[in-house]
Amino acid sequence: MEKISVITAISHPLRRRIVDRLLLHGASQVGVLARALDAQVGSISHHLRMLQRAGVVEQVDAPDDDRRASWWRLARRSFSWSASDFDSPSDALLAREAERANLRHQLERLQRWHRISPASDRQGFATDTLAWATQDELTELMNRLTALLDDWRAGIDVEDGRQRTPVYFFAHGFPTEV
Repeated sequence: MEKISVITAISHPLRRRIVDRLLLHGASQVGVLARALDAQVGSISHHLRMLQRAGVVEQVDAPDDDRRASWWRLARRSFSWSASDFDSPSDALLAREAERANLRHQLERLQRWHRISPASDRQGFATDTLAWATQDELTELMNRLTALLDDWRAGIDVEDGRQRTPVYFFAHGFPTEV
């Protein structure tokens, strides 16, 4: 179960973009993050400190040993929670709002892709299914998908000279009625 401090830290829109950027590009300097995210250096530094307090990012040494620059990387690569994990009504409320913000973020990314990508160039995919499952089986599915995505991502050699573009994947599994 995630701590509520982690959930609230990553649910902020700019902090989510920082996490996404570090996930794709690895360790980065504050100034580079600011330029890439079209934000002020001071704002990025503030949000990195918030993420650091939650254990999401960590400060690292500069690759060139230049101590004048502040470098950061992700301390972890995945997050998972449910509002039902929390006994405290206030924490459950925060977790539910973070779930809503996460869903809005996911759907906005999908809608933006549909808006800006000509239909003839779309190389994404959609998949869904319907099945019977217990809560334990649904949790097992989540764990297996997470492991599969981690293995897939680790198997990509970004230094092999092939042209790549960032790819965003999301899936939801939840109890439903038919």
